[in-house]
Amino acid sequence: MKYIFIISFLVFSFFQNSLKAQTPDTVKIGCYVISIHDMNFHNEEYTARFWIWMVFKNKKLNFKDDIEIPNAKSIDIDEYIEDSTGDKRWVQMKLKCVMKQTYAIADYPFDSQHLNIIIENSKYNASELIYVADTVGKFYDPSMAMIGWNISKFKISTGFSHYLTGFGDESLKKPESDYTKFNIDLEIERNAWGLFFKLFLGMYVAFAISYVSFFIDARKADPRFGLPVGGLFAGVGNKYIVDAYLPETSTITTVDILHGVTFTYIFLMIAISAVSLRYEEDGMLKESERTDVITRWVMGISYILINIGVTFYAIVHAS
Repeated sequence: MKYIFIISFLVFSFFQNSLKAQTPDTVKIGCYVISIHDMNFHNEEYTARFWIWMVFKNKKLNFKDDIEIPNAKSIDIDEYIEDSTGDKRWVQMKLKCVMKQTYAIADYPFDSQHLNIIIENSKYNASELIYVADTVGKFYDPSMAMIGWNISKFKISTGFSHYLTGFGDESLKKPESDYTKFNIDLEIERNAWGLFFKLFLGMYVAFAISYVSFFIDARKADPRFGLPVGGLFAGVGNKYIVDAYLPETSTITTVDILHGVTFTYIFLMIAISAVSLRYEEDGMLKESERTDVITRWVMGISYILINIGVTFYAIVHAS
């Protein structure tokens, strides 16, 4: 009977220790975003400053050296605080991160963007450590100003990152691993109209300069052809300036469409001026005048309608 009791006790201890070994440490994690700034579209990055904190029981855990933000270009720990709350450890860090970001620019400048910050622990996988989100209180400073942007949605969550590698761990049956992660997600919308007029004012001036040529007699070839050519160069220059703000992409954007329409219309102005001049040289003065009048109305109204349509589509598509 005595031996049965000892064996039972040993078996119970074994299973209890096995259960403990298989149970991952739970870490309560939260954040408070201080600022999002320096949004650089051309370099596809932005800077985020925020506090994160973690509450846990296992005193062996080290977060200062093991913090991992996979989608960050650089991570700076500005402050690090450790303390105890009862039987738990409390760690708080203030981070400044330059984040990688693939911006959605198809509807630029009426675009909305999704910013995502992923926080992992590089040392412990999901079988050893899991995150639980601290959802009490605010997640960001309500006075945080993102110049030219509005925050439409802010959410925090936890999950798992799956990697198709075991990182050299030969004990794994499959060369795959999971790590717990903490997500900070922001949806932001641009206040676009001021930027829109700044970006496209040069393009519209270029069109207006070219359009004036229809009010000049076709026989005055120098100004009749010179104005559209000058407008074309002005439009191309404006396109280069706008493109300097944006990353390289194969996507046809609103910027490309509006400039493309403007270049096409200026070319048509030059072509129609040539037709009108030919009428003048053949003595067909009425046909020349009629061509200018009809073209003036058709091109002016259609250009305005196309610009309104493209702009409206970009606003609706981005929302």
